Amino acid sequence: MNITEKILARASGKTSLSPDDVVFVNVDKVMVHDVSGPGVIAVFEKLKKKGMKIEKLWDSSKVWVAEDHFVPSVDQVSAQNIVLLSDFTKQFGINKHFKYGMGQYGICHTLSHEEAMVLPGEVYVGGDSHTNTTGALGAFAAGLGHTDIAYVLLNGKIWFKVPETLYFKLNGKLPNHVMAKDFILKIIGDIGTDGAAYKTMQFGGDGILEMSIEERLTLTNMTTEAGAKSGIIEPDQKTSDYLAVRGATKYDEVHSDANAQYEKIFEYEASELEPIVAKPFSPENIAEARDLSTTALDKAYIGSCTGAKYEDLQAVARILKGRQVKIRTEVLPAAISIFRKAMEEGLIKIFMDAGAVVGPPTCGACCGAHMGVLAKDEVCISTTNRNFPGRMGHVESKTYLASPLVVAASAVTGKITDPRDLK
Repeated sequence: MNITEKILARASGKTSLSPDDVVFVNVDKVMVHDVSGPGVIAVFEKLKKKGMKIEKLWDSSKVWVAEDHFVPSVDQVSAQNIVLLSDFTKQFGINKHFKYGMGQYGICHTLSHEEAMVLPGEVYVGGDSHTNTTGALGAFAAGLGHTDIAYVLLNGKIWFKVPETLYFKLNGKLPNHVMAKDFILKIIGDIGTDGAAYKTMQFGGDGILEMSIEERLTLTNMTTEAGAKSGIIEPDQKTSDYLAVRGATKYDEVHSDANAQYEKIFEYEASELEPIVAKPFSPENIAEARDLSTTALDKAYIGSCTGAKYEDLQAVARILKGRQVKIRTEVLPAAISIFRKAMEEGLIKIFMDAGAVVGPPTCGACCGAHMGVLAKDEVCISTTNRNFPGRMGHVESKTYLASPLVVAASAVTGKITDPRDLK
């Protein structure tokens, strides 16, 4: 069995599983945020009206809550949702509630690894489509809807059809001008936004072993944009070291068998990869950055669970140091712990000296909700993961997706720019 099949087998008490088997699995961790949380609460209220008594959750210690999408509150509804979440966590004794503006907080998919909330070998579900992100640590991580999350909260288990697995092998170390974002955009361009529908995307090869954990997280994050049920990378020493720094040392790793089967294997040479940009209006609509060098921009956005990890900010700082941006540029670290580290290491000063605006962790601009939405006909280059019509603002705005290096270089020139071409 491969790693996904073995995790699901262990979680369902089976000795073996095959693709398309349907099993009930025990869940190890579950997450909701300020959008999915109120939705789950609404499901609970409907169940109560039908006569169900809901007095406790299956295990409050395995539940955690993040405030990230509409913070700081954009209107009275979003403010009330934060109150709903606070009342919910108090009622059910949920202690892991990352409150906006109070100590550590940030984007849920960043907190999941930054705070070691999810560990190798675990089954993790969250009320958000990019829950896949944390599969980079060797966990089965998948997003679920409100009703399914409500069921998990009450029962501690959920059913899955065992997905087929697509294996993406990377040979060699990525060149300095290429990041994981370029690799995953290349993959999505190759297989399409439905190319992994209800499948697992597994990444391996010596090129993945060479990658840092934060770069690996970019890969699994954007498996969602290929339609995948989950993304996963087998844990190794880098995984152990990353988690140990965050105080997590006790967990049971799972690894694929030597004769593990995959539906299809895709192979890539790192040396052949180029800086890639996804053009409007789909992550699969890719082109090389150099082929878009005449594309004028209004805004550069460096943020989100995809592109505002600490190493992403380091990459941006290497480009912006000693330079000035020519367009509106916003940098929003993905968690306060990352913000603080960037401040202590001088990165925030580099961003501000370059003329960029630095803001708090939030999903606001990424999902077109607030904190810098796009106007009609505005063009943005972004480190985020989606560029569908209206994703970051007006339905007639345009978003180009790229790596932190490409976004930073483009901010300096005001046009889409390959970082190698920056003078």
